[in-house]
Amino acid sequence: MKFISSSRTLSVLWPFLKKYLWRYRAQLSVAFIFMLLAAAATASFARLLQPILDKAMIGVQQNPATVTSVIPLALLILLSFIVRGLATYTHTTRMNWISQNIVADIQRDVFSHFLNLDLAFFHKYPSGQLVSRITNDVNVMRAAVSDVMTGLGANLLTLIFLVAVMFNQDAHLATAAFIIFPFAAFLVMKLGKRLRKVSRTIQSETAGLMAILIQIFQGIRQVQAYGMEDAERKRAGGAVNRVRDLNIKAVQIGNLSTPINEVLMGFVVFGVIVYGAYRIAGGILTPGELLSFIAAFGLAYEPMKKLAKLNNALQLGVGAAERIEEMFEVKGAIQEKDTPKNLEASHPVIVFRDVVFSYDVTDGPALKNVSFVAQAGKTTALVGPSGGGKSTILNMMLRFYDPQQGVISINGTDIRDVSLKDLRHAMALVSQDITIFNDTVLSNISYGSEASEAQIIAAAKLAAADDFIRNLSNGYHAILGEQGVKLSGGQRQRIALARAMLRNAPILLLDEATSALDNESERLVQEALQFLSKDRTTLIIAHRLTTVQNADHILVLDHGEIVESGMHDDLMARNGLYARMYHAGLKD
Repeated sequence: MKFISSSRTLSVLWPFLKKYLWRYRAQLSVAFIFMLLAAAATASFARLLQPILDKAMIGVQQNPATVTSVIPLALLILLSFIVRGLATYTHTTRMNWISQNIVADIQRDVFSHFLNLDLAFFHKYPSGQLVSRITNDVNVMRAAVSDVMTGLGANLLTLIFLVAVMFNQDAHLATAAFIIFPFAAFLVMKLGKRLRKVSRTIQSETAGLMAILIQIFQGIRQVQAYGMEDAERKRAGGAVNRVRDLNIKAVQIGNLSTPINEVLMGFVVFGVIVYGAYRIAGGILTPGELLSFIAAFGLAYEPMKKLAKLNNALQLGVGAAERIEEMFEVKGAIQEKDTPKNLEASHPVIVFRDVVFSYDVTDGPALKNVSFVAQAGKTTALVGPSGGGKSTILNMMLRFYDPQQGVISINGTDIRDVSLKDLRHAMALVSQDITIFNDTVLSNISYGSEASEAQIIAAAKLAAADDFIRNLSNGYHAILGEQGVKLSGGQRQRIALARAMLRNAPILLLDEATSALDNESERLVQEALQFLSKDRTTLIIAHRLTTVQNADHILVLDHGEIVESGMHDDLMARNGLYARMYHAGLKD
């Protein structure tokens, strides 16, 4: 079948097969042996029909006393069916096990690859599309690889054995019968190309549908609060209809070969019977040989049809594989050095020197020649209007982004020269965008740390979270729901604070860490933060300036530049932007 040698198909699938198939070579060898047995048993059945008809049956007709001579041949037929059944079961289950493991390996590797990419990648691709690549695209590959690996070898070997029987019986008749093959192969190739294009579109539209559904479910409060249910039904319904129509089109294209092949095969069988009758009349062929030939051709027709169907599945899988390959080719902008330096993070001094950064080249710079020093064991506060660059500084500390110009260093070492694991292990982050996992309180607080239950409870007490946690059903073992849906904003923030306290890192990054707290909780958390910040280098972002007036150093950022710096009293005396923001905050 010519579709097997398609250069594009091989170029897409070969990297996957080369990387993943080799590790299962022992199981593959076993499966191949049983494929050979199944194919040989099928061909032997067709071959045995000739002696049964020409010798045994005609002999019995002429001499009824020889009826027992049929039994050995009949037993061989029985044996061929037993061998075929057992061998088919063995190679099918073995190949399915191999294919399922290969696709599971790909799925794990795609997910692992995503985890190693930077934030810019996740900002470019909606989460629904990424989930679709891991689940839907890989599941399409799962079906394709499973069907192809299970059926390709067995059907191809069976076809080869049966063709050998046909040529053994009558080479001229076999050659005439196989005139159909070039036409069938051409049809399969044409339909395969159309299916591959449709497959890519299906995966793309399915990813879009998943992205829409995730957006709607995550924003369900806003959807219902603003009465947008009908609009979202229409938006999601349109995506559902597009996926439906494309799947219908794929089925129509994939099954188009069936009626055409049936007609072609009908003409071939007609020709074989007529031509075979003339050869029997000429004494060239016996009735048993013709019956054996027709049986072999009929049996060969089934694997030919299955191979055509496998090509359809293969082309759908290639469309999905191309999308997965695109993801593997994506390289994050944040790269580690081949031989990273060790980070000396005790008593860390953080230095920004002439740092310039833009999120997008078409936008203005988020940071413009920013330079400052955060002294070891001291608290440096970042304040200023929204969009001034405060969160960008914390993002760059964690190497979510790298500067286009300038250097960020810790104790004199450029953070680009150390491993990401060492760098981020030295930091604890409490962001205004709090992530709570659908897991227990214990697991959420201990996320990123190895701690005992007693240590977790101690951290929760420091974060003023112990009281509300104990009031939950099941207390510290309560499941918090997706994004902590069972908690208030302040409760989620205190869980995040407890998580940071438990991490016990030398660098503390606080991004509006107390913004969702009531006055009493804020007072308790501020006391805990003062304890936590002791002997740690702390960078803190706050809009309520009363929370940072005791900071050792305050940086005022506006439009990506440091416009003022100093301690609270000094900045108030200057009567500049800081003083105006402070007085405005008191009025609020």
